[in-house]
Amino acid sequence: MTLTRRNFLRSSAVSAAAIAGVGASHAAELPKGAEWNETCSLLVIGTGFAGLGAALESHYLGMKDILVVDKMPSAGGNSIINGGAIAAAGTDMQAKAGIKDNADLLYSDILKAGGGIAHANLARRIADESVSNYEWLRDEVGVNFKAVTYHGGHSVPRSHAVQENTGAGFINPMLAKCKEFGIKIQLRTIVDDLIVNDKGCVVGVKARINHRFNRPDSGKVVYIRATKGVLIASGGFSQNVRMRTSHDPRLTKEFTSTNHPGATGEMIQEAQQVGANTIHMDWIQLGPWTSPDENGFGLAPLAVESMVGYGPMINPKTSKRFIKETGNRKVRADAIVAIGAPAVIFTNEQNFMNKVVGKNMKQEQFEQALKNGVIRKFDDLKSLAEFYKLDYSVLEKETEKFNGYMKAKKDPEFDCMFFDDGVPNEKGPFYAIRLWPRVHHTMGGIEINEQAQVLNVKGEPISGLYAAGEATGGVHGMVRLGTVAVADCIIFGRIAARTANKWAGC
Repeated sequence: MTLTRRNFLRSSAVSAAAIAGVGASHAAELPKGAEWNETCSLLVIGTGFAGLGAALESHYLGMKDILVVDKMPSAGGNSIINGGAIAAAGTDMQAKAGIKDNADLLYSDILKAGGGIAHANLARRIADESVSNYEWLRDEVGVNFKAVTYHGGHSVPRSHAVQENTGAGFINPMLAKCKEFGIKIQLRTIVDDLIVNDKGCVVGVKARINHRFNRPDSGKVVYIRATKGVLIASGGFSQNVRMRTSHDPRLTKEFTSTNHPGATGEMIQEAQQVGANTIHMDWIQLGPWTSPDENGFGLAPLAVESMVGYGPMINPKTSKRFIKETGNRKVRADAIVAIGAPAVIFTNEQNFMNKVVGKNMKQEQFEQALKNGVIRKFDDLKSLAEFYKLDYSVLEKETEKFNGYMKAKKDPEFDCMFFDDGVPNEKGPFYAIRLWPRVHHTMGGIEINEQAQVLNVKGEPISGLYAAGEATGGVHGMVRLGTVAVADCIIFGRIAARTANKWAGC
């Protein structure tokens, strides 16, 4: 007997799935007369880092008939629009730049940022596989890395940036490899139900093809069988206001998101319907580097993360510094929200051109941000203060103090981290950006083990069901460090493929 989740309670029999601990789901018998419309090996839901990583790993393992589906009309999800860098600890690029790093330090940083609630076994896998994952992307997928950059909360620079300065630098080569290998990617296909058999195994899905995202009920129903199981790699729920306010009532529609429109989290809910446990759902990260002068993810983050430690971040109400500029995302975002008005970060032209333009931001992106008013250039500190309505005398003193801390490489006020190539902000021109947080990453999601198997409410694996990436919880704890998510997604997507490849079905 094959079941979906919808009408289980209509049946008088208690399924073996419930007895096995999959949970008393809302599953029901496959409609009378219905048949599988398609059979694949591994069914991957999502075309981002985790999904494409899993698809490619499956191919390298020798798996045939891999199917990747996505509800959106274009591939890539959030991944294709992200900042374009991945964390790896102990690479050849770091060694060449004189940066000493290792897996233990990355692991420690993840746990520290996670506030003690990150799941150590998952963090350990990311740290231990970060270098081999970076090398796999470079050597097997063809990703072009150009520089190692620093992101707030890390102990050392370890974010490996791609030439494109966006996630497209990963996704496009991954899509090209999928095409080369004949891996089927089917867009505009939304999954409505996970299908569970009488032994409690996930064996396929009910889906709708030719779905239109802005028409929720659109599409033709099909049933897809997956002999190696189903991987949920569909991302988080940052764009689902009802879902996020259920867990954090503060995050109303007044807070916009950096995410693409499809980050609505329904596959997390579908997993719950078949007994999956969810964890850390109320830990929702705000990006502290977004600007109110543009929409979505925008261009500001490409500059801001390279500016921290090179210039002060200013409270517009006091004209003073108010937080550790190189602190993690939660520290900075919470501090800006507490002010209740956009903060301002700035640095001099030498620092900006040395660390931002040509490094983390292309020349054309810089010019576009200048034209749009996202980045503003000022000849001197006084004109900067006048534009942002800051108290010039106070700002001047704050900047002098910050410059002194830069020279001493020590900040007794906020413990900001400084870098050897930083130049004190003693003369203009200056480049400045306004900052206001947006909902960026949902740290919570489906609970998995280190094999990327989905766990039920009793902590037992649900056979044939895997999850990776932002759809999962536990990896990051309270705070996700920048560029660790890319490593998380691809590493656990690939782990899921390895686990699925060993599954004999049931």
